Amino acid sequence: MSRENLLAALRDDAHLWQDFDAICSFVGRQAGTPGCDAAFAFVADRLAALGPVRNAPTRYHGWSRDAVRLTTPDGTEVPCLPLVGSASSAGDVLLDVLDLARGTPEQIAAAGDAVRGRAVLPEHEYVFADDTIHRRVKLGAAVAAGAAAVVMVQPIPGIGPVSGGASGCSVPGFGVGIEGARQMIAAGSARFLLRGQHHVATTSNLILELPGRGPGWVVLSAHLDGHAPGESAIDNGSGVAGLLALARAAAPLLARAEHGLMVCVFGAEEWSLSGSRAWLAALPEAAKARMVANVNLDSIVGSPNLTALTSGFPKLAEEVGLAGAPITVRDALMVNSDHANFAAHGVPALRLIAGFNEPQSNVSRLLTAADTRALVSPPELLQGTECAGAVLWSLLSLPAAGAAALRHGAQDARPAVAALAPLPV
Repeated sequence: MSRENLLAALRDDAHLWQDFDAICSFVGRQAGTPGCDAAFAFVADRLAALGPVRNAPTRYHGWSRDAVRLTTPDGTEVPCLPLVGSASSAGDVLLDVLDLARGTPEQIAAAGDAVRGRAVLPEHEYVFADDTIHRRVKLGAAVAAGAAAVVMVQPIPGIGPVSGGASGCSVPGFGVGIEGARQMIAAGSARFLLRGQHHVATTSNLILELPGRGPGWVVLSAHLDGHAPGESAIDNGSGVAGLLALARAAAPLLARAEHGLMVCVFGAEEWSLSGSRAWLAALPEAAKARMVANVNLDSIVGSPNLTALTSGFPKLAEEVGLAGAPITVRDALMVNSDHANFAAHGVPALRLIAGFNEPQSNVSRLLTAADTRALVSPPELLQGTECAGAVLWSLLSLPAAGAAALRHGAQDARPAVAALAPLPV
């Protein structure tokens, strides 16, 4: 009955929506800002009601904006956001612009010398789909081709500029809306100003261990940091609120569980997954060997349709399918949230996400000012949390042999994760 007890406790949890609302009130929660620090303090206090919470801070390549401006030659302001971590411009510079349409590496290569010395405009793609080309791939191809600046174009009318990480990008990076892109293309050129400061920064990572009957741990994780525009509600206020509710619901039931529950709230996820990556790199191998699986909650609202990305662990994919929740399973490794770092250390890991392959869903509002709590309803947040709960309890209940089998037949995730920006030494 423990699974049913867990799900019933979630349905009776009046704090699920209250926590989500409070987390969104800390606004974008960009790493290194007072809002992010205050959000970590709030979440630490909520977790402390369940047991001793420790902070395991890690370092990452931080960046802070001093100035950003984009105008057409006649002085018309183009609404824009910086891509965090990209290089500064050499003052207020005038550059010809080049529309690259989707901006695939093949299109960039085909443009040849036309890219060199120009500000290029590739499309910001819907991030969570089988055929997505990640922003960092387009940035890398544009820089290699000699672009002087890269402007990611958010293609949905009425939403405005898009943000995103660009750690290690050696040219200035900007995000604009489709309306701003059209202004620039019509003018043929634009003036670009971006001044930012690179520095080594430190992020919090909150860890709470709730023992079960055996020595193993199922790791439940979510990242708390976000981006400056909007409230980072879907990404990832939803995941953190769901995590808090699941920890509350599971805590009194773990005496009957095969494994303990390790709750992790990570920072600097939006910075090349740096917070969890550094934390895992510092753990002894024996500690990682005791991890049965990682259930990572990241953007669990925005669509009623949920997908588990099981990172190339076929036995984990099978287990999710047996959990009895309405979840589509894709046994694919996608380096787009903290689960990828667990997979790179051999820990069976999944990301639960809403709206996979649904570019018309509200998940398309991520990284923009439109990612607010107004897009989310209490029933939708509860649904995502209940689905996560079914998977979580299935893993907590696995006998030792079943837990060990989750690692069988896994693909090696290390090469894919190695493509991320390096961690500070």
